[in-house]
Amino acid sequence: MKYLLYILPAFLFLISCDDEITVDDSILPPLEKEIITEEYGYTLNDFNVVRDTIRNGDTFGGILNENGVSNAKIFEVATQFKDSFDVRRIVVGKPYVLLNSKDSLNSTQVFIYEKSKVDYAVIDFREDVSVNLFQKPIKYIEREASGIIESSLSLTMEENNLSPAMTERLANIYAWTVNFFKLQKGDRFKVVYTEKYINDTIPAGIDKIKAAYFEHKGVPLYAFGYMNDSLPVLDFYDEKAENLRRAFLKAPVKFSRISSKYNLKRRIKFYGYKLRPHKGTDFAASIGTPILATADGTVTKSERRGGNGNYVKIKHNSTYDTQYLHMKSRNVRVGDFVRQGDVIGWVGMTGNTGGPHVCYRFWKNGKQVDPFQEDLPASKPLPAEFHEDYFAKTNPMRTQLDCIKF
Repeated sequence: MKYLLYILPAFLFLISCDDEITVDDSILPPLEKEIITEEYGYTLNDFNVVRDTIRNGDTFGGILNENGVSNAKIFEVATQFKDSFDVRRIVVGKPYVLLNSKDSLNSTQVFIYEKSKVDYAVIDFREDVSVNLFQKPIKYIEREASGIIESSLSLTMEENNLSPAMTERLANIYAWTVNFFKLQKGDRFKVVYTEKYINDTIPAGIDKIKAAYFEHKGVPLYAFGYMNDSLPVLDFYDEKAENLRRAFLKAPVKFSRISSKYNLKRRIKFYGYKLRPHKGTDFAASIGTPILATADGTVTKSERRGGNGNYVKIKHNSTYDTQYLHMKSRNVRVGDFVRQGDVIGWVGMTGNTGGPHVCYRFWKNGKQVDPFQEDLPASKPLPAEFHEDYFAKTNPMRTQLDCIKF
């Protein structure tokens, strides 16, 4: 009689071919179950999934044409859905996902483009073409941070493992009250903010600053973000409900340095030390740096002329005018109304200049003055009708700030 030899873990059996074979399931390894993966609202197991990033030379049409999508459907997306998804604006380095059919054609049925860590667009080519914009589920976690400045705000942020975005956020909040070109060693800050997380674990950047404390030259400056149904735009106020904003920004460029101050007694060696007053403030910055309108106003000059080079002049009201010289190029025309912080041009070297900078000139009642010596007007304080709600919300945050250690 023939016998088959079956080897099972830890046992050896001789079994006759004529005998009924039974196997104890308890000693066999369990069958692997298929793991169902869902992402972007789709069951990925139903597709052949391709993940990639936009490369130099890639186009929306090129990617999809290579993956079996008809020119007609590509053209439909490019023309009928350009308001929600502009195929010309896909960016090199951004990730995308192709959900391809599980058949011999392996053609793309869904294209997913990640515009940011949070926002993504879904183009579904099955049946009728559809384009939809979504956001990944976000969790918001409140955090606290503090630091003491030794050299610069940005370096202090880096040393405290804080995002560079925090530097810009704080600079924007205190842009009207702190001269960030003259921070002193020992200046310090505290901040309460919320941070965004995708899928509970993936950091997606700062959401918003809720409250901040900045101590400059020993002077404490509180800032509390506040908005409500009647004031739908977030603004920052101090512990007395005074608006931190001023009518004018401290500077027309961000994170630059003053290379030449307003000086009516300036003498220059090149000109034989003759008196050559400098009625502006020069902010050195690399070519192409955006130049910002320091206050709301109407453009009265936008031209290229003589030593000024490309320049823009803005009338803010019956008292104040500002001027911005030596631009590489201008972004506004005469008659344009601009808002505080709008980009009106870019730093250049046109006109009489020895290096890239913007010469910022400031008029008060028709006379050029030094803006850093002016007591510039503040924006309107928070209306009294909102004080009770404001203090109810901000008093606990002030206590929280006071308890944060440096």
